[in-house]
Amino acid sequence: MTNVIRLNVPSPRQGREGRIAHLVDCFASHRRGTDDVFWLKENAELLNILECTGVRPGAGVLEPHRDFYERIEKRLGFFPQYYRFLLSICLDLEDLGIGGGKGEALAAWVAREGLAEAEMSDLQRAEARRLTLRRGVDALPEDAGLTERLHRFAERSATFAMPNKKAAYELTHIVFYLSEYGRRDPGLSAAALESLEYAGLLAYLDQNADLLAEICVAQRFAGAVPPAIWEHWLEGETHRFGAECGPQAGLGDDYHDYLVCNWAMAVAGRDTFRQRTAPGRMAFYRGMAAPGPLRVMSECMLGLEDARSDDWGAMRRHVEARLSEAGHDILVLAEASSPRFGAFFAGFARTGLQGVAI
Repeated sequence: MTNVIRLNVPSPRQGREGRIAHLVDCFASHRRGTDDVFWLKENAELLNILECTGVRPGAGVLEPHRDFYERIEKRLGFFPQYYRFLLSICLDLEDLGIGGGKGEALAAWVAREGLAEAEMSDLQRAEARRLTLRRGVDALPEDAGLTERLHRFAERSATFAMPNKKAAYELTHIVFYLSEYGRRDPGLSAAALESLEYAGLLAYLDQNADLLAEICVAQRFAGAVPPAIWEHWLEGETHRFGAECGPQAGLGDDYHDYLVCNWAMAVAGRDTFRQRTAPGRMAFYRGMAAPGPLRVMSECMLGLEDARSDDWGAMRRHVEARLSEAGHDILVLAEASSPRFGAFFAGFARTGLQGVAI
């Protein structure tokens, strides 16, 4: 029988290092097998968050990864298509304290084999460059325009005033790579900072904690302070997670939300991974909450057709008439969170083709 532990119950007797040890062991040994690409994804995410937030658990806590680390060059040789996951795990394990120095040779091999040159996405090319540069190797020495292209994408604020989760996640990762995960100024322009704010408003209106957490992290990496309303809501969501423990715990869970919400708390200087954990297999879930008003707002604007306006003052009554009480409360907080809400709404309304003969 599975055992459900509510992680919103603090554990005064369980030290933070013990909780981190449970998490590392769970993801390394109890959720998936190492031949599963999702094992690579989950462990790369957890180790990256631990490394970039300054956690140094030491070799003992990392011991569940020992066999994988000892054979990682063989794994890379057979699965070069997963080089970004594998190199990230290798570098983070070394920097977290597992003991070893394979990362430099692996980064050099990745560059020599031209693996980054097979990427069609600038975002993936930026990740490859950032990873190899961690060991002093540039995987793309001839791509002098990559950084400029990333900035150009980030500076088109209109992209991020419309619901587009893929674009929003790409924006946050651009900031992660340009800032070296908070180690340097990414050099964002005012337009790019506006893009982050628009993306954050959409995430808050959608009550998407996963995306909003990444946006708040990106804002802080860029030297901006996220709206207190967003971070207060995220703190509450972080404390609402629960863990299902035991061999029957399913894997269609909210593990990523759990990790990035704690990441956002760490970057904001708040306590992280405070709640009780258990040895072995764990799955992470957040309690049900009222849906955000974003979808209803979008349907309202679509339904207005030619009567649609980009003036929030004129459209407010139409939108509010469609919302539930909970949705209205969220909208009020979203508007209060940003002085740019009106400018955001002008893009959200999508009135650009009205009156154009086609």
